[in-house]
Formats: sequence, structure tokens, C-alpha cells
Amino acid sequence: MSAISNQKRFYLVAMSIFMLLLSIDLQARSLPDFTGLVEQNSPAVVNISTKQKKSTGSKYRHEFNMPDLPENSPFNDLFKHFFGDQLENQDPKEFEAQSLGSGFVISEDGYILTNNHVVSGADEILVRFSGRKEYVAEIIGTDKQSDVALLKVDADNLPVVKIGSATDMKVGEWVLAIGSPFGFDHTVTAGIISAKGRSLPNENYVPFIQTDVAINPGNSGGPLFNLDGEVIGINSQIYSRTGGFMGLSFAIPIEMAMTVSEQLKTKGKVSRGWLGVLIQDVTRELADSFGMEHPRGALIARVLPDSPSEKAGLQAGDIILEYNGKELVNSSMLPPLVGSSRIDVPADVVILRDGKHKTVQVNIGELPEEDELAQAGTPDKPKAEKTILGLTAIDISETVKEQYQLETDKGVVVNKVLSGPAQTAGIREGDVIQMINNQRVDNLDEFTQQLEKLPKGQTIAVLVQRRSGPMFLALKVPE
Repeated sequence: MSAISNQKRFYLVAMSIFMLLLSIDLQARSLPDFTGLVEQNSPAVVNISTKQKKSTGSKYRHEFNMPDLPENSPFNDLFKHFFGDQLENQDPKEFEAQSLGSGFVISEDGYILTNNHVVSGADEILVRFSGRKEYVAEIIGTDKQSDVALLKVDADNLPVVKIGSATDMKVGEWVLAIGSPFGFDHTVTAGIISAKGRSLPNENYVPFIQTDVAINPGNSGGPLFNLDGEVIGINSQIYSRTGGFMGLSFAIPIEMAMTVSEQLKTKGKVSRGWLGVLIQDVTRELADSFGMEHPRGALIARVLPDSPSEKAGLQAGDIILEYNGKELVNSSMLPPLVGSSRIDVPADVVILRDGKHKTVQVNIGELPEEDELAQAGTPDKPKAEKTILGLTAIDISETVKEQYQLETDKGVVVNKVLSGPAQTAGIREGDVIQMINNQRVDNLDEFTQQLEKLPKGQTIAVLVQRRSGPMFLALKVPE
């Protein structure tokens, strides 16, 4: 009996070990093998080094002036001890700055894609291939807003990458990067797509691909591959508190990069679609004030004069819910959609106005070289009138109208903010109130009358114009 039990135990242990080994083998087989992808594509990935001449003077040149002391003053030694080199020579000195990045070949005749910030301001650009062969590159064109640059080297029959599609990629899929982090040529790192369509601060026109691929300084401009060996993005930025990789990397979708490079190649510049509105996110409080079930869309804070939106009849206070059939979850989704739109082609824009949905056709214009946003100086401060919201306001004078670059003289200027609902809502001294509770404000008398009719205990929307531009604020009316 004991012998049989031992045999059973041995059998169970053996089966357990077998199943464990089988599980490990299956898990190993489920992980991708990148070796073939790397061997095939490494020759088309390049290291980019740049040189730039800069000049600088003393660190203290504009911060410290040597006092006029007698030649035998004991303080001369003291100043020389602390500021010796700066005091000896404050003349500007010229030095050569260098930077490193990556890139990849997109055509056999020498066209190379990289980031704009890799080559910006460079006096000389050197491209080095995996076989150590080097070429001096020229800049065909750069686009700061998408951070894409197109280079050209004088060579033929170069190895090229295959161009894929970022649109077809799904969150969770494997991706691989090849680049030169910290100058280590052809370093390979892998990970997955963490998210798509990311919007970053000051990057309005790029719906970034977020990955957890290890990207470090020097990887910028390098390709991001899918498992089919196709480039789906250009590694561009990282989020880091240390300067090194922290698990958040961002790549420019290859469709956008190729569109930009084609325009740079043919026209020398990039043309983008333009609506001519200043927008902001719809917060929970603002959504409540506009009668929405939940926050979504892009709230128009200002319609620029002579813009496509003004000609189409869009207004401040309209909430753009859809653009050409694409629903807007937040305001950051709108600029990339508009920027990639064809110029002089109508776009269908679904808006929420006065609680009702409305479709407006806007003939898309071309984004100007520099958008002119409203600039404001310090308004006049004549005698003010106190209101029930915890602020004082004044009528708009001609001086204030010019300082705020207002199209009309309608509205009131906040003269002082006291403790109360206005302060809680974020209203500041100098704000120009142009709309309250979805009603236009014409002057101080009318504004005072409008305040008396506000729904008590409810949250309303207030449109203010300030130095940074127009903005809707959510204000809770006291009981």
C-alpha cells in the first residue's frame, strides 16, 4: 500500500514539473522575437550629430559690475577671489556646442526623417550609418509645430525603412525602437503602446503615441517599429523628472510625419487647417451650467475676427461636440483634426448652442504664420460699482478697448475682487466680463440687472477676457 502511494506521489510531482516547464515554454514562445526585425532595419537607422557655434560672455556679465575702487584698496583681492575669471575677462567667447540624435532613411536617394529639435540651429549636421560611413546632411525643411525635420545626404542606393500605419495599431501591441541614446549607436529597446492620441502641453497639433519603450536623450528622431518591421512613429519626447527614462515615451504618428515631410520637400513649409477660435476644456461645473449631462467637447472662448469660424457664424459660448464626424472627448482633440484638414474645404462642425445641437459648415482656412491672441494692458480704474458677486466693475473706456484689443466696447471690467463667489470662480482684477449665464454683457447697468436675475444656488458660465486670452469660468450663484 505504501509503495503504491509513493508511486502516486512521484507521478503527481512529475506531472506538476512537466506542466510548469510546459507553461514556461509556452510563455517564452508567446514573447516576440525581435532579432530579424533588428537585422533588417538597423542599416536604415542613422546617428545624427550636430555642431553649432555659440558665443557667451561672463556668467556675471549682466549681473555684476566691478565697482570703481582705488588701486591699493583691500577689497580688490576680495572681489578677485570670488569673481576672478569673470573680472579678468568679460568679453564674449565663442564655443562649439554639439548635440546627438537619431534618424532614419525614407528613400534610397538620401532623404532622412528626424526631429526638428535635433537639428534646430545647427551649423553642420553629420549623419553616420551602422557601417561607420558618414555624410554631411543638408536641411530640406523643418516644422517646429510637429517637431519634424527632413534632411538630405548626397548618396544613392541607401537602405530604407518600410512605412507602416499608426492608425492601425492598438494599445497593448508590441513596438521597438532603434536609436542612439547618450551616443550609443543602434541601441534597441522594446515595449508596448500605452495609449494613443495623447496631447502634450504646448503641442497642439500632434496626437502622440505613448509607449513604455525605454527612450533617452539621443533617441530623439529615431524610428518606432511594429512587429512587421514597419515604422509607425518618430520617437520625440519623454516625460521625466530626472532627465532619464521613467516609463513615459511619446512618438509622432508616421502618417503625420510623412505628410509634413512631403510638404517640406515640395513647398518648403507646412500648411495647416485653421478654424480661428480660442478654445478650452469643458469642466464638470461648466457642463452643468450649459445643461450637459457630462463634460465633453471644446468650448469656444473667442472667435477671431475675419476667421473661418466668424464667417460661418460660430460664437463664443458654442461647444464643439463633433468635427467631421469625429466626437470630441476633450478640447485637445480638436487642433490635430483641424490642422490635418484640407484648406478651402468645408468641414461639418456639430455644436451645442442654447441647449440645442446644431451642425455648421465651416470653410477651413490656412493657419497664419503667427496667431495673434488678445493682449491686454492694465485697464483704467475710475469709480467702480459694487455687485452682489463679491466684485466691483466698471464700464469699458476707449483706452481699455484698445489695450484688450476688443472688437466692441460691450462688457465690463472687473475693478476689484472681494471674498465671495467671484473669487472662488477664479475671476481676477482686470478681467473683462463679456458674457454671463449665456447672455451677452453690454454695459455696467445691464450687467447689474443681469446679476439680479441669476438663478440662485445654481452654477452659471461667465466669459472673461484677460491678458492670456478669453476663458469661461464656472460661478456658483449664492442662495
